[in-house]
Amino acid sequence: MWSDLAGKVILVTGAGAGIGHALVRQLASSGATVIAVVRKEEQLKELVSYYPKYIQPLLLDLSEWQKVREVLAKVPLLDGLVNNAGVAIIKPFEELTEQDFDTHFNVNIKAVFNVTQALLPRLRDGSSIVNVSSIASSRSFGGHTAYSATKAALDSLTKSLALELGPRKIRVNSVNPTVVLTKMGRDNWTDPAKSGPLLAHIPLNRFCEVYEVVDATGYLLSSKSSFVNGHHILLEGGYAVS
Repeated sequence: MWSDLAGKVILVTGAGAGIGHALVRQLASSGATVIAVVRKEEQLKELVSYYPKYIQPLLLDLSEWQKVREVLAKVPLLDGLVNNAGVAIIKPFEELTEQDFDTHFNVNIKAVFNVTQALLPRLRDGSSIVNVSSIASSRSFGGHTAYSATKAALDSLTKSLALELGPRKIRVNSVNPTVVLTKMGRDNWTDPAKSGPLLAHIPLNRFCEVYEVVDATGYLLSSKSSFVNGHHILLEGGYAVS
């Protein structure tokens, strides 16, 4: 699967940490050229140090609509796009502020819309777009009201784009994990009182590892998924059937 991506050019947002960081390293180690979009300057040197021949870091704040369009208009032709950048502000519904609401929607859906639309002229026919969504798009969790709403919107956008970009043979899919054990995920879900009730509904009785999201994304980027379009790949250990 990964060898299939050697020589491809793929842009990944949210590349500075977590899933995006791991995905960039895996793609580069497989011989793909990766345009790694990061928001913090200190993340640049670390990214380049891994595979300087293959990783091209791009410092960009995705909340700046016009700046994003101007910068992305100059990237090389792409074979793949991974919309990974996201934010989660977990609070009870009654405590969510207007700023919390706007932050969720600006990053998790508006930025994806803008990045994807801006890059359409740079995407080769037959390329693949992967959106990093969540099981929270279709299941409810306490404190996730705004977050879940954005992921439901992202799933809807995924299906709409799969339809509209089909004539160009551009496939659009999403990966929808449950809790992913990034550093932040481990910090937030180590308390058995919090994790226990959720794990009780996951037949495999564990959360998702970062490499499992990376592998699913690699599959969707590769030709191994050449007839997979408009789908949401659930990475939740059977939670949906529990």
